[in-house]
Amino acid sequence: MTASDPSTELSGRLLPTSRRLLPGLALIAAGTAVAWGVNSALPAVSALTAAVVLGVIAGQWLPESTRTGIGWATKRFLRVGVVLLGLQLGLAQVFGLGIGIVAAVVATVLITFVGTLALGRLLGVSRGLSLMVATGFSICGASAIAAMDSVTDTRREDVATGVALVTLYGSAAIALVPLLGTTFGLGPEGLGSWAGLSVHEVAQVVAAASPAGAAAVSIAVIVKLTRVVLLAPMVAGVGLVERRRRDVVAGKRPPLIPLFVLGFLAMMLVRSSGHVPASVLTVVQVVTTLLFAAALFGLGTGVRLGQLVRSGGRGLILGALSTVLIAAVGYGSLALVGAL
Repeated sequence: MTASDPSTELSGRLLPTSRRLLPGLALIAAGTAVAWGVNSALPAVSALTAAVVLGVIAGQWLPESTRTGIGWATKRFLRVGVVLLGLQLGLAQVFGLGIGIVAAVVATVLITFVGTLALGRLLGVSRGLSLMVATGFSICGASAIAAMDSVTDTRREDVATGVALVTLYGSAAIALVPLLGTTFGLGPEGLGSWAGLSVHEVAQVVAAASPAGAAAVSIAVIVKLTRVVLLAPMVAGVGLVERRRRDVVAGKRPPLIPLFVLGFLAMMLVRSSGHVPASVLTVVQVVTTLLFAAALFGLGTGVRLGQLVRSGGRGLILGALSTVLIAAVGYGSLALVGAL
């Protein structure tokens, strides 16, 4: 009997694994490319929204051969995307807002998050969907939902519903925020601050603040990204709760603070150093969007439309109430600190 070559055994194991990943990776790449094309043709539809919708559609006829690759890529792309998200905001931009607005951001995010969870319980909405809506509406839309999903055992249907609700109510806010801002007599900075504090997605924030001019858009984006900073402690906190709730399997627990959350904070510090070229930031922003789009496409493929329709009614009510809550708390917080 001849001894087997270890290198041959290793390559023999890796090759089948690679072959199992390729169909899923190819499907995710195609779905992401189409989502990017939809966003280019219809800027009002974000690439993330298009990706999850395309994923849901593709998932109804998904070949079994693609599932391994999709599962592998979804988890990894999501976590790398969250890490890179940290490069979008430096500490100097946050401090430049002033302590009053920063306090308003923190208060609005916390009250909206906790309040939405409470409303979900009152309405009888599932814990997973309530958590996804609370996270997406209080922090940063689809990317926050995807990040929170990575530390919980949320059903894919709840993730997809959360993203759909962010899209629906965030799109409505694009029209309502400028209209209400004019009714309330808000100036450009006041309207920009309110848009950044109450609208869900970054792209939706820009659209909502645009009627008030460039100054409104500038402060709206900074306020919005300050909400994004709270993604790290929020995900870490929920991860800790989940760590205590889950049964211990083989003596192992999830990490106290996920590594991708630490990576997010590290990238914020890198951005704060002031040594990252603008050209690099532009490329990273595109890459981050692509990674999130790929991850959300993958999450969407696990959705079953029948279950999604059956759970949609109460979710719609929860989304509406959460939108009113963040708009009211955000406006009241800004008025309290004299930022309107």
